[in-house]
Amino acid sequence: MSVPLYQAKAEFFRTLGHPARIRILELLSERDHAVHELLDEIAIEASNLSQQLAVLRRTSLVVSSRRDGEVVYSLRAPEMRDLLLAARRILSGLAAAQVDLEPELTPPGRQTRA
Repeated sequence: MSVPLYQAKAEFFRTLGHPARIRILELLSERDHAVHELLDEIAIEASNLSQQLAVLRRTSLVVSSRRDGEVVYSLRAPEMRDLLLAARRILSGLAAAQVDLEPELTPPGRQTRA
């Protein structure tokens, strides 16, 4: 029995629901990284990084290989870079909209000082 697409999408976005996993994917969208390089870039304990990488491997978002005695991670789907860039554009647009709305949040009858 196959899973409806909307359920698969929900599970996919749940997988992305951790800041460390997003940061890992951002770094891997730039280039492949050895584990020690990821540790240098992400301010988390090695055990936590290992757990987050395991989640990403289990969901097939990343793959690992051995190169020169090191474990190196890469994105399985290069389209992840496009998704992360789209998220950045969406969030930038939302932030800009919030700034535009702030003057409207002033209670009626109150003036703001410039």
